[in-house]
Amino acid sequence: MLARRNPQLNRHGELIHLLSVEGLPKAVLTQILDTAGTFLSVNDREVKKVPLLRGKSVFNLFFENSTRTRTTFEIAAKRLSADVLNLDIARSSTAKGETLLDTIANLSAMHADMFVVRHAESGAPHLIAQHCAPHVHVINAGDGRHAHPTQGLLDAYTIRHYKRDLTQLVVAVVGDIVHSRVARSDIHALATLGVPEIRAVGPKTLVPGDLAPMGVRVCHDMAEGVRDADVIVMLRLQNERMSGAMLPSAAEFHRHYGLTPEKLALARPDAIVMHPGPINRGVEIDTPVADGAQSVILPQVTFGIAVRMAVMSIIAGNVA
Repeated sequence: MLARRNPQLNRHGELIHLLSVEGLPKAVLTQILDTAGTFLSVNDREVKKVPLLRGKSVFNLFFENSTRTRTTFEIAAKRLSADVLNLDIARSSTAKGETLLDTIANLSAMHADMFVVRHAESGAPHLIAQHCAPHVHVINAGDGRHAHPTQGLLDAYTIRHYKRDLTQLVVAVVGDIVHSRVARSDIHALATLGVPEIRAVGPKTLVPGDLAPMGVRVCHDMAEGVRDADVIVMLRLQNERMSGAMLPSAAEFHRHYGLTPEKLALARPDAIVMHPGPINRGVEIDTPVADGAQSVILPQVTFGIAVRMAVMSIIAGNVA
């Protein structure tokens, strides 16, 4: 029986959609990171544009609220010289009961070349990729609790930028892992790229029980989780995705798992601190840490533009 081909890749193994980091080969991830590096200099130009997507139409379909992701995708597309349409979901026909696939069919009829999709339902970008025209590319900008592949890639890029050799690192991912699509994408990306020790740190109610087969070390004690870490990735409590009482209180979470200067001191002296945003100061991270010398939270946002430019330029150049 023939192995089922990854729907993100064409028959030549080239990227045509970005739906999840999971299942993508190391060579594809490395290509994206290397390409992103070539786009960083565009930020320093007087005219911040390259013509790679000139004449292409990119539709941003954000069925969930977003600040950083939506804005950086729009900036990335415009810097690639694409025509960008931001669909106002609250005022679109989906609010009148139109199905997701009918919406996509109508937008495809408007000669869309690429859909950037954020949706509350896991699997929505996969569904769109299965039903759109062969020439249309789909990028997952976050779907439910499933995946946020460009965030995973920009986090990997950030770590590689500051630490160079990923194969010698200890990376601690801390907080609400069970509800976090960022955590899932980070773990898959870093494992594929060769990080030897990935730690999932958090209370038992917020750490999934299926991480051991992936080689992830689970720590329910914060001191154990961050001790001698090279990288600490802090996560926001996903209160909107929680059902029932997962935590006693935000204050209790901060006492045990919030990143304070004292807890950061347990990591390596040159450890970097990351966060996908938005930050809840005084809950998962203290202000002196978020704004401190070891924080690379704002550079993550800058790198995110380059990574999203890389993804769009790569998939736009490949055919199904």
